[in-house]
Amino acid sequence: MNDDGFSANKLFNQGYSYTYDDVIFLPGYIDFPTDDVTLNTNLTRNIPLSIPCVSSPMDTVTETSMSVVMAALGGIGIVHYNNTVSQQSSIIRNAKSHRIPYVSDLLFVSPNDSIHSSNEFGNSHCIFVTESGKNELNVLGFVSKSNWEKLSDKEARVCDYMNNSPVMLPSSYNFEDVAGYIASKNLEFVALVNEKDGDDENEGRVVNLVTSDDLEWIKSLPKLGLPSIGKDGKFLVGAAIGTRESDKERLEHLVKEGIDGLVIDSSQGNSEYQINMIKHVKSNYPNLDVIGGNVVTKYQAENLIKQGVDGLRVGMGSGSICTTQEVCAVGRGQATAVYKVSSIAAQHGVPVIADGGISNSGHIVKALSLGASTVMMGSFLAGSNEAPGTYVYQNGLRVKKYRGMGSLEAMTKGSDARYLGDTAKLKIAQGVVGSVADKGSVLKFVPYTMQAVKQGFQDLGASSLPSAHELLRSGTLRLEVRTGAAQVEGGVHGLVDYEKKYF
Repeated sequence: MNDDGFSANKLFNQGYSYTYDDVIFLPGYIDFPTDDVTLNTNLTRNIPLSIPCVSSPMDTVTETSMSVVMAALGGIGIVHYNNTVSQQSSIIRNAKSHRIPYVSDLLFVSPNDSIHSSNEFGNSHCIFVTESGKNELNVLGFVSKSNWEKLSDKEARVCDYMNNSPVMLPSSYNFEDVAGYIASKNLEFVALVNEKDGDDENEGRVVNLVTSDDLEWIKSLPKLGLPSIGKDGKFLVGAAIGTRESDKERLEHLVKEGIDGLVIDSSQGNSEYQINMIKHVKSNYPNLDVIGGNVVTKYQAENLIKQGVDGLRVGMGSGSICTTQEVCAVGRGQATAVYKVSSIAAQHGVPVIADGGISNSGHIVKALSLGASTVMMGSFLAGSNEAPGTYVYQNGLRVKKYRGMGSLEAMTKGSDARYLGDTAKLKIAQGVVGSVADKGSVLKFVPYTMQAVKQGFQDLGASSLPSAHELLRSGTLRLEVRTGAAQVEGGVHGLVDYEKKYF
């Protein structure tokens, strides 16, 4: 009999609410190398992923770029709905038009415009020229940054020195197709355009600009598993909606754009409003997988499982920018919530998404080992190149804005429905606005994070998520609660100065 530590069943039934940092796993038996660990999983009953990573539907986390790179890595992005229907639809359409894990900034000017500063190029190698100065079907030409820099008269009109229309390729070309074409033609860059597909008004529009330098950078990145590709041959992209009547109309547009999964977004998912929305989705779009939540108790989970949800989102007040537990005195420690909900969800074959509280690879290991099938990340991905927004400098540090959807700033744009407060005259903040440091590209740090997760699984003696869940349910996986001193000891300590690099 193993008397080291406790089984999860015993530990989480003592009346305490534990966070990830409160608990620690005891090591298991290793009989396989790290390379044998697989992280294949399911987002929902019917949506498989190569890695257990989901980007959160927040307006400072997931739009086109994040959706593209998450799918390219084998995860998935969930597009937020703190915008108009047309804006959300456009984000999804753009994301699904890409097949390369890179989204460039597309810039346009009209023939009569002048380019006065190199800053107008931003991070792009060229600016496209169209009649209106906006992204339209007929591209008249382009101005490369290198040619502009050689120009003596910076006040000259673009039409006087622009190049002819750039080489264009279909957006369905994957990385190998584009790389091969650029190499064979010795090109500096190509533009990717939407292909003809029905009566789409966006047919023929430029959706991406790919340079030879971009391709070399992508080649240098660490590789993960297979990208997340749907039955339509395009990247998997999810979307979030609320529970208002107007969200039914929004959903109709999102389905037309080809969303692969739907998140019904609420801080407290056990409500009449969410149940009615689940019924609406299931009756009108039976082939669309629905993720319900958020929930933190078995009781909440059972109510949504009865309605036929295909996945459950777990977490209430555990995010770094969420103040629900402080303001409303309602919620649960995330480690306890994930274990409790997953224990009932597993009986019905419903995958669990651990949403919130992820700050490092160790938290991901804990979430998955406590029964989750995926982790949803907000702050962990915010501040990356692919997160919406522009970088600014604060006290010499390069940062991006990151805000909770329960903050007053976000609710002003419409996210108050998530907190069931869209009809209230007084808005109560359940989140804050802050900033996070520049993290670089998701394409770089997520693969390293997944390698760290694999090493954590190896230490546990689990070669896959199903094997980790089996160790959990059988009681083989042992845990202990860490004291405050133990948590200090488990981190960096006793140094005057140090540099912390994870890869």
